[in-house]
Amino acid sequence: MSSETLQSTALSSVHIALGAKMVPFAGYNMPVSYSGLNEEHATVRNAVGVFDVSHMGEFILKGEHALDLIQRVTSNDASVLTDGKAQYSCLPNATGGIVDDLLVYRIDEKTYMLVVNASNIDKDWNWISQHNTKGVDMKNISDETSLLAVQGPKAVEVLQKLTEVNLSDIPYYSFVKGRFNGIDNVVISNTGYTGAGGFELYFANEHANTMWTGIFEAGKDAGIKPIGLGARDTLRLEMGFCLYGNDIDDTTSPIEAGLGWITKFTKDFTNRAALEAQKTNGVTRKLVGFELVERGIPRHDYAIADATGKVIGKVTSGTQSPTLNKPIGMGYVETAHAKAGTEIFVIIREKPVKAVVTKIPFLKK
Repeated sequence: MSSETLQSTALSSVHIALGAKMVPFAGYNMPVSYSGLNEEHATVRNAVGVFDVSHMGEFILKGEHALDLIQRVTSNDASVLTDGKAQYSCLPNATGGIVDDLLVYRIDEKTYMLVVNASNIDKDWNWISQHNTKGVDMKNISDETSLLAVQGPKAVEVLQKLTEVNLSDIPYYSFVKGRFNGIDNVVISNTGYTGAGGFELYFANEHANTMWTGIFEAGKDAGIKPIGLGARDTLRLEMGFCLYGNDIDDTTSPIEAGLGWITKFTKDFTNRAALEAQKTNGVTRKLVGFELVERGIPRHDYAIADATGKVIGKVTSGTQSPTLNKPIGMGYVETAHAKAGTEIFVIIREKPVKAVVTKIPFLKK
């Protein structure tokens, strides 16, 4: 895709002016790094950083049957949500895989916001629309919505300067709609993807520059920095969070991916019977975390073998962990090799490199 056809966020010109390295990502021109991945990663783990993740998709579902539609297309049980609560979920497809993973926000009894992956906006919209048989009012607000993720242990002290909403009173997977940096109706959400604490801020595109400037002004004494998608990936991997297109996709089931906890068989939803059978009978492969005990970096799609050299799976995500300073990864392996402590081998440049299956998150709180 040429740069002419890439979409921009409301802040793309800001990133370019800051000297960010820009790359095509999910059809958008996005900052992958500014000062360097390791430095940006450490900033989020130890202080506070800001990600522009405005490429993400947002749908508003409204009406009498909004919850019914969400219940039928998602795996988790959205009926337990109350106003101001959010939930991690996925959209199962009809063949045992996952259309997308997403967040479900309950704004009120008849109004929900779904936050989906940038690369899947059209796919998800079409999938949910084809199940919308009861006239739920659906609005795709992705193109008019900006989203900043302000993450790190100093996020609360920085952001608190910009709002009268008591941020410390917003529990994990909860949100408040309020005034922030002089702007009304900002969704302030405690649903981070880094494991470092912090908030996501959803607001109209027209406020993007005001929000960016205000947050950086408030955070200058805390060492605030802009953070690219490269560090977002290493941060989420240290927490063992799945990335759609890498660790989960149309061919991986939520049960195989260790997402049984968001797959609730207390209700009916797409392909429920097949997934319930998997849960009861077991699966032939599982997504595991692993650490290399020899030198090398595991990369997406590298083969995983057992001690005899037999291929037993493949790497879905891998990196040199900046916090732990060792190579870590996730991948699918045959169930017999999925137990923590099992020795496996990642094939790097045709050589088997020893690794051990590890419980995730890699980074213990």
